[in-house]
Amino acid sequence: MKNLLSAIFIFVLLLAACSKKESPGFGAEQDMKIHYDTMAVDSFSNGAVTVDIARKIRMSSPQYLDSVKQAKKALEEEQKLNAELEKENKKKEEEEKKKAEAEKKKTSETPSSPVTKAQ
Repeated sequence: MKNLLSAIFIFVLLLAACSKKESPGFGAEQDMKIHYDTMAVDSFSNGAVTVDIARKIRMSSPQYLDSVKQAKKALEEEQKLNAELEKENKKKEEEEKKKAEAEKKKTSETPSSPVTKAQ
C-alpha cells in the first residue's frame, strides 16, 4: 500500500513538472511598444528635443522659408496661366457663336428659289 501511494505521488509530481507553463510577464512585455514624443539631438547627446520644437526650428529655417516662397510663386503663376487660358477659351467660344449666328442669318436671308414642276 505504501508502494502504491508513493508511486501515485511520484506520477502526479512528474505530470505537474512536465506540463507546459507560460510565463505571462515575459510575453506581455514584448508586445508593448513605447512611443516617444522626443527625438535625439545627436547620437552622443544627453538631451532631447520634443517633436514640436524640432518642427518649429525646421519651419523657421531660411531653406524652409525660401521653399515656401517658391511654392507660393509657383501657385500664383499657375493661377495666372489658368486665368489666361479661361479668357482665351471664352473669346474663342464667343467668336464661334458669332460665326454660327452669321451663318444662320445668311441662310435665312437668301430666298429659296421657286421650284417649277415640269409636266
